[in-house]
Amino acid sequence: MAHRTTTAAPVHPSGDALLGLFPPGTTTAPDGGLRIGGCPVTELAARHGTPALLIDEGALRDRAGRYADGLAARRPDSMAAFASKAFPCTAVYRLLAEEGLGVDVASGGELALALAGGTDPAKVIVHGNAKTEDYLRAAVEAGAGLVVIDNFDDIDRLEHLMARTHGAGGRTQGVLVRVTPDIRPDTHEAVSTGQRGSKFGLLPPQAREAIARLRGSARLRLDGLHVHIGSQILDTEPFVRAVAAVAELGRFPVYDLGGGLGARYTYDDRPPTVEAYLDALTAAADALLPAGARLIIEPGRSMVAEAGVSLYRVVTVKRAGGETMVAVDGGMGDNLEVALYGQRFEAAVATRVHRTSGGPGELCRVVGPHCESGDVLSAGVHLQDPRPGDLIAVPVTGAYTYSLANNYNAACRPPVVFCRDGRSRPVVRRETHADLMRRDLP
Repeated sequence: MAHRTTTAAPVHPSGDALLGLFPPGTTTAPDGGLRIGGCPVTELAARHGTPALLIDEGALRDRAGRYADGLAARRPDSMAAFASKAFPCTAVYRLLAEEGLGVDVASGGELALALAGGTDPAKVIVHGNAKTEDYLRAAVEAGAGLVVIDNFDDIDRLEHLMARTHGAGGRTQGVLVRVTPDIRPDTHEAVSTGQRGSKFGLLPPQAREAIARLRGSARLRLDGLHVHIGSQILDTEPFVRAVAAVAELGRFPVYDLGGGLGARYTYDDRPPTVEAYLDALTAAADALLPAGARLIIEPGRSMVAEAGVSLYRVVTVKRAGGETMVAVDGGMGDNLEVALYGQRFEAAVATRVHRTSGGPGELCRVVGPHCESGDVLSAGVHLQDPRPGDLIAVPVTGAYTYSLANNYNAACRPPVVFCRDGRSRPVVRRETHADLMRRDLP
């Protein structure tokens, strides 16, 4: 099912209400210009150029602390592990390691970046529905804490690898069995992962078979179960059902309950708070799982999305047919979520947030420069008198923008800029044309 569309949101606030989707602590100058992490957007654009992905470092640290400390307070000896796929960047890994989080990875590249960012290997959880031998070898050699068994080939490959590298009496590798509980949450089908027919995990009968086999393994140590039912989920009830599903498979030392909590992308989105989510999960765990079991959660989108703001510059404005087309200097090359699964985003003229005279503004579609009609960043939004040269801010872009960024039309990917206490620092530089040609061979 696809409940995310690019149609207009029913609410179009102006003035201070616009700040509700921006990172906590975002303010405006007297002239209406946005300040992200205390940094005026005009100065950020002048220093770092556009398009650019701005991350409010304080907001990201706060969200990380709410997850790590909140889980520990409710269920001691548990761990929040960041879902790498949402933002696989060494600076992000480094920040989250400082806040005490673990990491889940789904490729050799994410593993390498996480380790380079200072992640404790013992806090790494290795995922993937198609783990190659090279990927598994890198994980084992790094000392990854847990490998998630997604299929029977994972067992074969990992047992063979452990036998070859550690011998009959050597080290064992901790593993979790990923369970597909046949739960379909209310989210886009592209990010629903817990239903029957999913490419991820094992249905309960297969999971029981994997559990029995692993209990007889001399090289793999069965620590527990894993479940992850999808992403951008705006209700706690499916997560509670997922806990009940793994509880039916037996008592284990570890239960990894995955991630999936949604972010507030539009004014009408109402995701549970981090605290409400943790309350629901831990209450279900207290009722259904062994008292001493360790819980792991894997927040990704809800960890980083709301800390991010994409900053663009208007190139052209076209007024026709009752709608204003605002073309900016970035698009599906740096934010693929709209084209990929219809995610909605809001937008604002970043230098005139307080301007409210004349009503809510013009009905606009913010589009990018790429050679696709589907290159849309935000549709059905009201902008205040957009003009060429204006700065456009799109909030809630901290998740799956950097990780899905691409070079369509040979566009250069934008920089990532951390903002805090009025200071900004690039943590990923802007790509150059030379970068685009660096891997080409004569």
